[in-house]
Amino acid sequence: MMEDSTKSGIAALIGRPNVGKSTLMNHLIGQKIAITSRKPQTTRNKIQTVYTEERGQIIFMDTPGIHRAKNKLGEYMVTAAAKTLDDADVILWLVEPTDHIGSMDEQVIKLIKHAKVPVILVINKVDRIKKDMIPDIIRLYEREMQYDDIIAVSALQGRNLDTLIDAIFRYLPYGPLYYDEDTITDQPVKQIVSELIREKVLRCLGEEVPHGVAVTIEKMEERGNGVTDIEAVIICEKESHKGMIIGKKGAKLKEIGSLARADIEDLIEGKANLQLWVKVRNRWRDSDVLVKNYGYDIKKV
Repeated sequence: MMEDSTKSGIAALIGRPNVGKSTLMNHLIGQKIAITSRKPQTTRNKIQTVYTEERGQIIFMDTPGIHRAKNKLGEYMVTAAAKTLDDADVILWLVEPTDHIGSMDEQVIKLIKHAKVPVILVINKVDRIKKDMIPDIIRLYEREMQYDDIIAVSALQGRNLDTLIDAIFRYLPYGPLYYDEDTITDQPVKQIVSELIREKVLRCLGEEVPHGVAVTIEKMEERGNGVTDIEAVIICEKESHKGMIIGKKGAKLKEIGSLARADIEDLIEGKANLQLWVKVRNRWRDSDVLVKNYGYDIKKV
């Protein structure tokens, strides 16, 4: 690809929790990198993925959802989301098709209203509403600020994503590719594996265990026979949560491991021997040291 004919740049995805940022990014690049869940605040780190085609390269930055921070982990997440905007060439603000603008969306508006780069308003989840409702939703958000583009999509169904890609390329600068054409993420495999396990914890436990869960990878080594041995520790904040994660006679932990193993094997394109343990670290989300130890270092955002 020639530098004078290709475009490349960073598209930052921002929005309140649970609007579908991770789902959108996964669909756009065609592979699962960011975990998804019906629970808000699922994404904790900035996750960088790469979309490459003949027009050039888009580096997607998926950010934690903007919310009111209640602990050290929450502060890290909000800071990570805000700092992503400083590096962006274009901002994608994801919203849901509702008839009002909530307080968390108002926080996003404060962050992006005076942005020095183009802002695309992305109305996600339009598969949930009638098409004739979209103009009213657009007018609602246009009362708050002006946008360089407004696009309605369904990330879950893959609807109108080509139009979104076209819009992003329209606002990217010309320049060389940031990454090789085969690169899809800069995330270490260990980090993706730990997040896939955490996703299964969130999904398997429904509303029983809050977001006081982290996962650390203690060992990840490939054997000569093509099997990767993985030892992981699920961190929770209470003994009662530990019991829920393990389940009766270990049934819940076994379910988490089975589901996680399937995704991990898709990721590494091989067999995985996954072993899980559960440990309690009381109020770890309020500890600067433990938050950093579990992979959420505010100095690195």
